[in-house]
Amino acid sequence: MVQNGASVPYTQDEPIHEEQPLLRSDPVPTWTPPPGFFLIQIAIMANVFLGGFDGTITASTYAVISSEFNAANTASWLTTSYLITSTAFQPLYGRFSDLLGRRSCFFTATITFMAGCLGCAIARDVIFLNIMRALTGIGGGGLMTMATIINSDLIPFRQRGMYQAIQNVSYGFGAICGASFGGSIVDSIGWRWCFLLQVPVSLFALVMGYKVLKFPARPTDTSPDQRMQGIWHQIDFLGACLLILALSAQLVGLSLGGNILPWSDVWVILPLVASLILLVAFIIVEATTSAVPLIPLKMLRGTLPVSTQIANVCVGMAAYAYLFTLPLMFQVILLDSPSKAGARLVIPCLATPLGGLISGIVMSRWGKLAYLVRTGAALMFIGNLLVMLLRFNDASWKYFAYVIPANLGQGIVYPGILFTFLAAFDHTDHAVSASTVYLIRSLGTVWGVAATSTIMQNTLNSGLGEALSGIPDKWKVIDEIRHSVSAIYDLPPDVQMAARLVYYRGIRLSFAASAAFGLVATIAALFTRGKGLERAGSK
Repeated sequence: MVQNGASVPYTQDEPIHEEQPLLRSDPVPTWTPPPGFFLIQIAIMANVFLGGFDGTITASTYAVISSEFNAANTASWLTTSYLITSTAFQPLYGRFSDLLGRRSCFFTATITFMAGCLGCAIARDVIFLNIMRALTGIGGGGLMTMATIINSDLIPFRQRGMYQAIQNVSYGFGAICGASFGGSIVDSIGWRWCFLLQVPVSLFALVMGYKVLKFPARPTDTSPDQRMQGIWHQIDFLGACLLILALSAQLVGLSLGGNILPWSDVWVILPLVASLILLVAFIIVEATTSAVPLIPLKMLRGTLPVSTQIANVCVGMAAYAYLFTLPLMFQVILLDSPSKAGARLVIPCLATPLGGLISGIVMSRWGKLAYLVRTGAALMFIGNLLVMLLRFNDASWKYFAYVIPANLGQGIVYPGILFTFLAAFDHTDHAVSASTVYLIRSLGTVWGVAATSTIMQNTLNSGLGEALSGIPDKWKVIDEIRHSVSAIYDLPPDVQMAARLVYYRGIRLSFAASAAFGLVATIAALFTRGKGLERAGSK
C-alpha cells in the first residue's frame, strides 16, 4: 500500500522464513484492486509502451540516422548516450519516489522523456542529437522503474506475477510497434518522426497520470529548505555522477580504439584507465556514502544475490548486443531497406511479450522463479548461437526461425530475475531492490552495445583495406562505407560483395560475443536457488 508517498508492507503478507515454507494447502489472502486501479495501469503502461517503442525504433533506424550525419562509425552513441543516463538515473527514481512521492517522479520521468524526444526530432547535428538522447535517457530511466514501484505499492507480492506479465506485454507491444513502423517511417516521412510520434503518447500518459495518480500527501513538520537539504543528504548524487563519467570515459576509449586511433594511442588508453579509476571510486562511494547508495552492496552478499546479478548483467549485455546487431545484419547482409529490416524485427519482438506471458503464468501458478531464470538465459544463449551460425547465403526461413529463441528467452528471464531478487528481501526493500535490478541490467546493456560496436568497427577497419585492395580511391571508398551504411548500396557489385563479406565477419563475431554473454548468464543461473514466488510471502 502507499502511505505518505512511500511503500509499507502488507499486513496480510508477513515474512515467511525459508524453514517454514508456505504449503500449497495454505489459504492465499484475497485482494481487491483499489479504486481507479485500472486507470492507473493505463497511465503507467503507456510509459512502459514507450520504453519498448523507443528501444526498437532506434535499433531499426540508427544506421540510417548516423549515415545522414556521416557518423556511422560512431553510431553506437545514439544508443549508449541514452543508456548511460538511463542507467544512472533508474535507481535515483526509486530514492526520489520514497522522498518526494510516486506522483512527482512519474511526472518528472514522463516530461523529461517527452522533452528529449522533441529535441531529437529537431536536432541539426549529431552532437546535439546525442545530447538529446541523453536527456531522453534521464526520463526513460524512470518509465519502467516507476511502473514497477507503483505496482509494488498497489499489488501484493503473490498477486504481482500476472501484472508483471502484463507490463512485459506492454513493453513488448511497444517494441513490436517500434520495429514494424520504424523503417516505414524512415522510408516515408523521415526518421525525425520516429521521435516526434512519441510526444503525443507521453502527453497522454502525463494527462492520465495527473488524473488518476492520487497518492496521499506526505505530512511533514519541516520547511521546504530543510526538506531539500535532506534530499541532498539522502540521494547518492556523487555515485550517479561517478557512474556517468566512468561509463562515458569507457565508451570514448572503446569508440576510438581500433576505429579512429590505434589501441596504443594515449587518447585511447587515457579514457579507459580513467574509466577504471572512476568505477573503483564509484564502488568506494557506494560502500561508504551516508546517502542511500545506487547499488546497496549489502544486497550483493550471498550466493543467490551475486549469481542473480551476474546473470542479470550478462542477459542485459546479450539482449542489447543482439538487438544492436540484428538490424545491421538485415540491412547489410540481406540488403533490406530500413522498412523491410524493421518488419523483420517484428517476429523476434513478438517472442518477447510471449516469453513475458509465459513467465507470468508460471510465476502465478507454480512460482518456479529459478527455473524461469535458467530457461530464459539458456534460450538467449542458444538463440545467439543459432544466428551466429547463419551462413552468408542461407535459407530464407532460417532468418525468420533462428531469430526467435533469443527474444523468447529475454521475455522469460527478465521477470524471473526481477522476482528472484525481490523474493530475497522484505517488501519494504522492494523499491530499492527493483531499482538495483534495473541498474545492473542497464550496465549490461551499455557494455553489450559498446562491445559489439567495438568489434564491428575494428573488423571493418582491419578487413576493408585488404578486401578492397586494387580498386581506385580505395581509402575514400572505405571511409564512405565506415561513415555511412547506405554507401554500400551504391558500390559496384564486386566491390559491394567484398565489403558485405567483411561486414558479415564482424556481425558473426558480434553474435559470438553475445552468445558468450548468454552462456555466462546460463551458468550463473544454475546458482539462483532461492524462494519460489509461492514461498516468498512478503519477500
